[in-house]
Amino acid sequence: MGHDHSHDHTAPPSDPALRVKALESLLVEKGLVDPAAIDEIIETYETKVGPRNGAKVVARAWTDPDFKSLLLSDANKAIHSMGYTGRQGEHMKVVENTATQHNLVVCTLCSCYPWTVLGLPPVWYKSAPYRARAVSDPKGVLAEFGTTLPKGMKISVWDSTSEMRFLVLPQRPANTDGWTTEELEKLITRNSMIGVEHALTPEKLRAIEASKTP
Repeated sequence: MGHDHSHDHTAPPSDPALRVKALESLLVEKGLVDPAAIDEIIETYETKVGPRNGAKVVARAWTDPDFKSLLLSDANKAIHSMGYTGRQGEHMKVVENTATQHNLVVCTLCSCYPWTVLGLPPVWYKSAPYRARAVSDPKGVLAEFGTTLPKGMKISVWDSTSEMRFLVLPQRPANTDGWTTEELEKLITRNSMIGVEHALTPEKLRAIEASKTP
């Protein structure tokens, strides 16, 4: 599968998707739209804007025991209390990663995904290979994302549907005592809330930030 996860879908794009693609191609051809700008907008909503909502939910759960308890018992109520509501965000359930339990989210039938807290679903999440192998070989899928688990750790795979969408509450990284919620949010990625990766460690975050410095 690999890290690009650029696999064909099991069904062709829907009519609306085809119309959008045709319109995009026409605008680019006439020089009215820069394709790089379109890519940047998609990237922003896929990896920045949407997942930041989920990161705020997780960071609050890491620092507020009462909120965490509510999040695990009634995810809809907890998430809605932070103002994150809308289509594709109904019927939420949050599952917690622990020292003995790791959770992985997939949608085997289509690509049901909690847009209100994670933004747009990544291409690999919608791909047929991920949807099949997440169920048949979850440990192998995790390894391809660079995620290794301790021997004996239980892996649970949660299958999202239109009736229930799942969000993983990743483990809080070590050496983050005293961090503010804003600081903790930087450690929480979209992939960690799907369960294919862990939250970033402080060391990894520093390395990433250093790589962005001119």
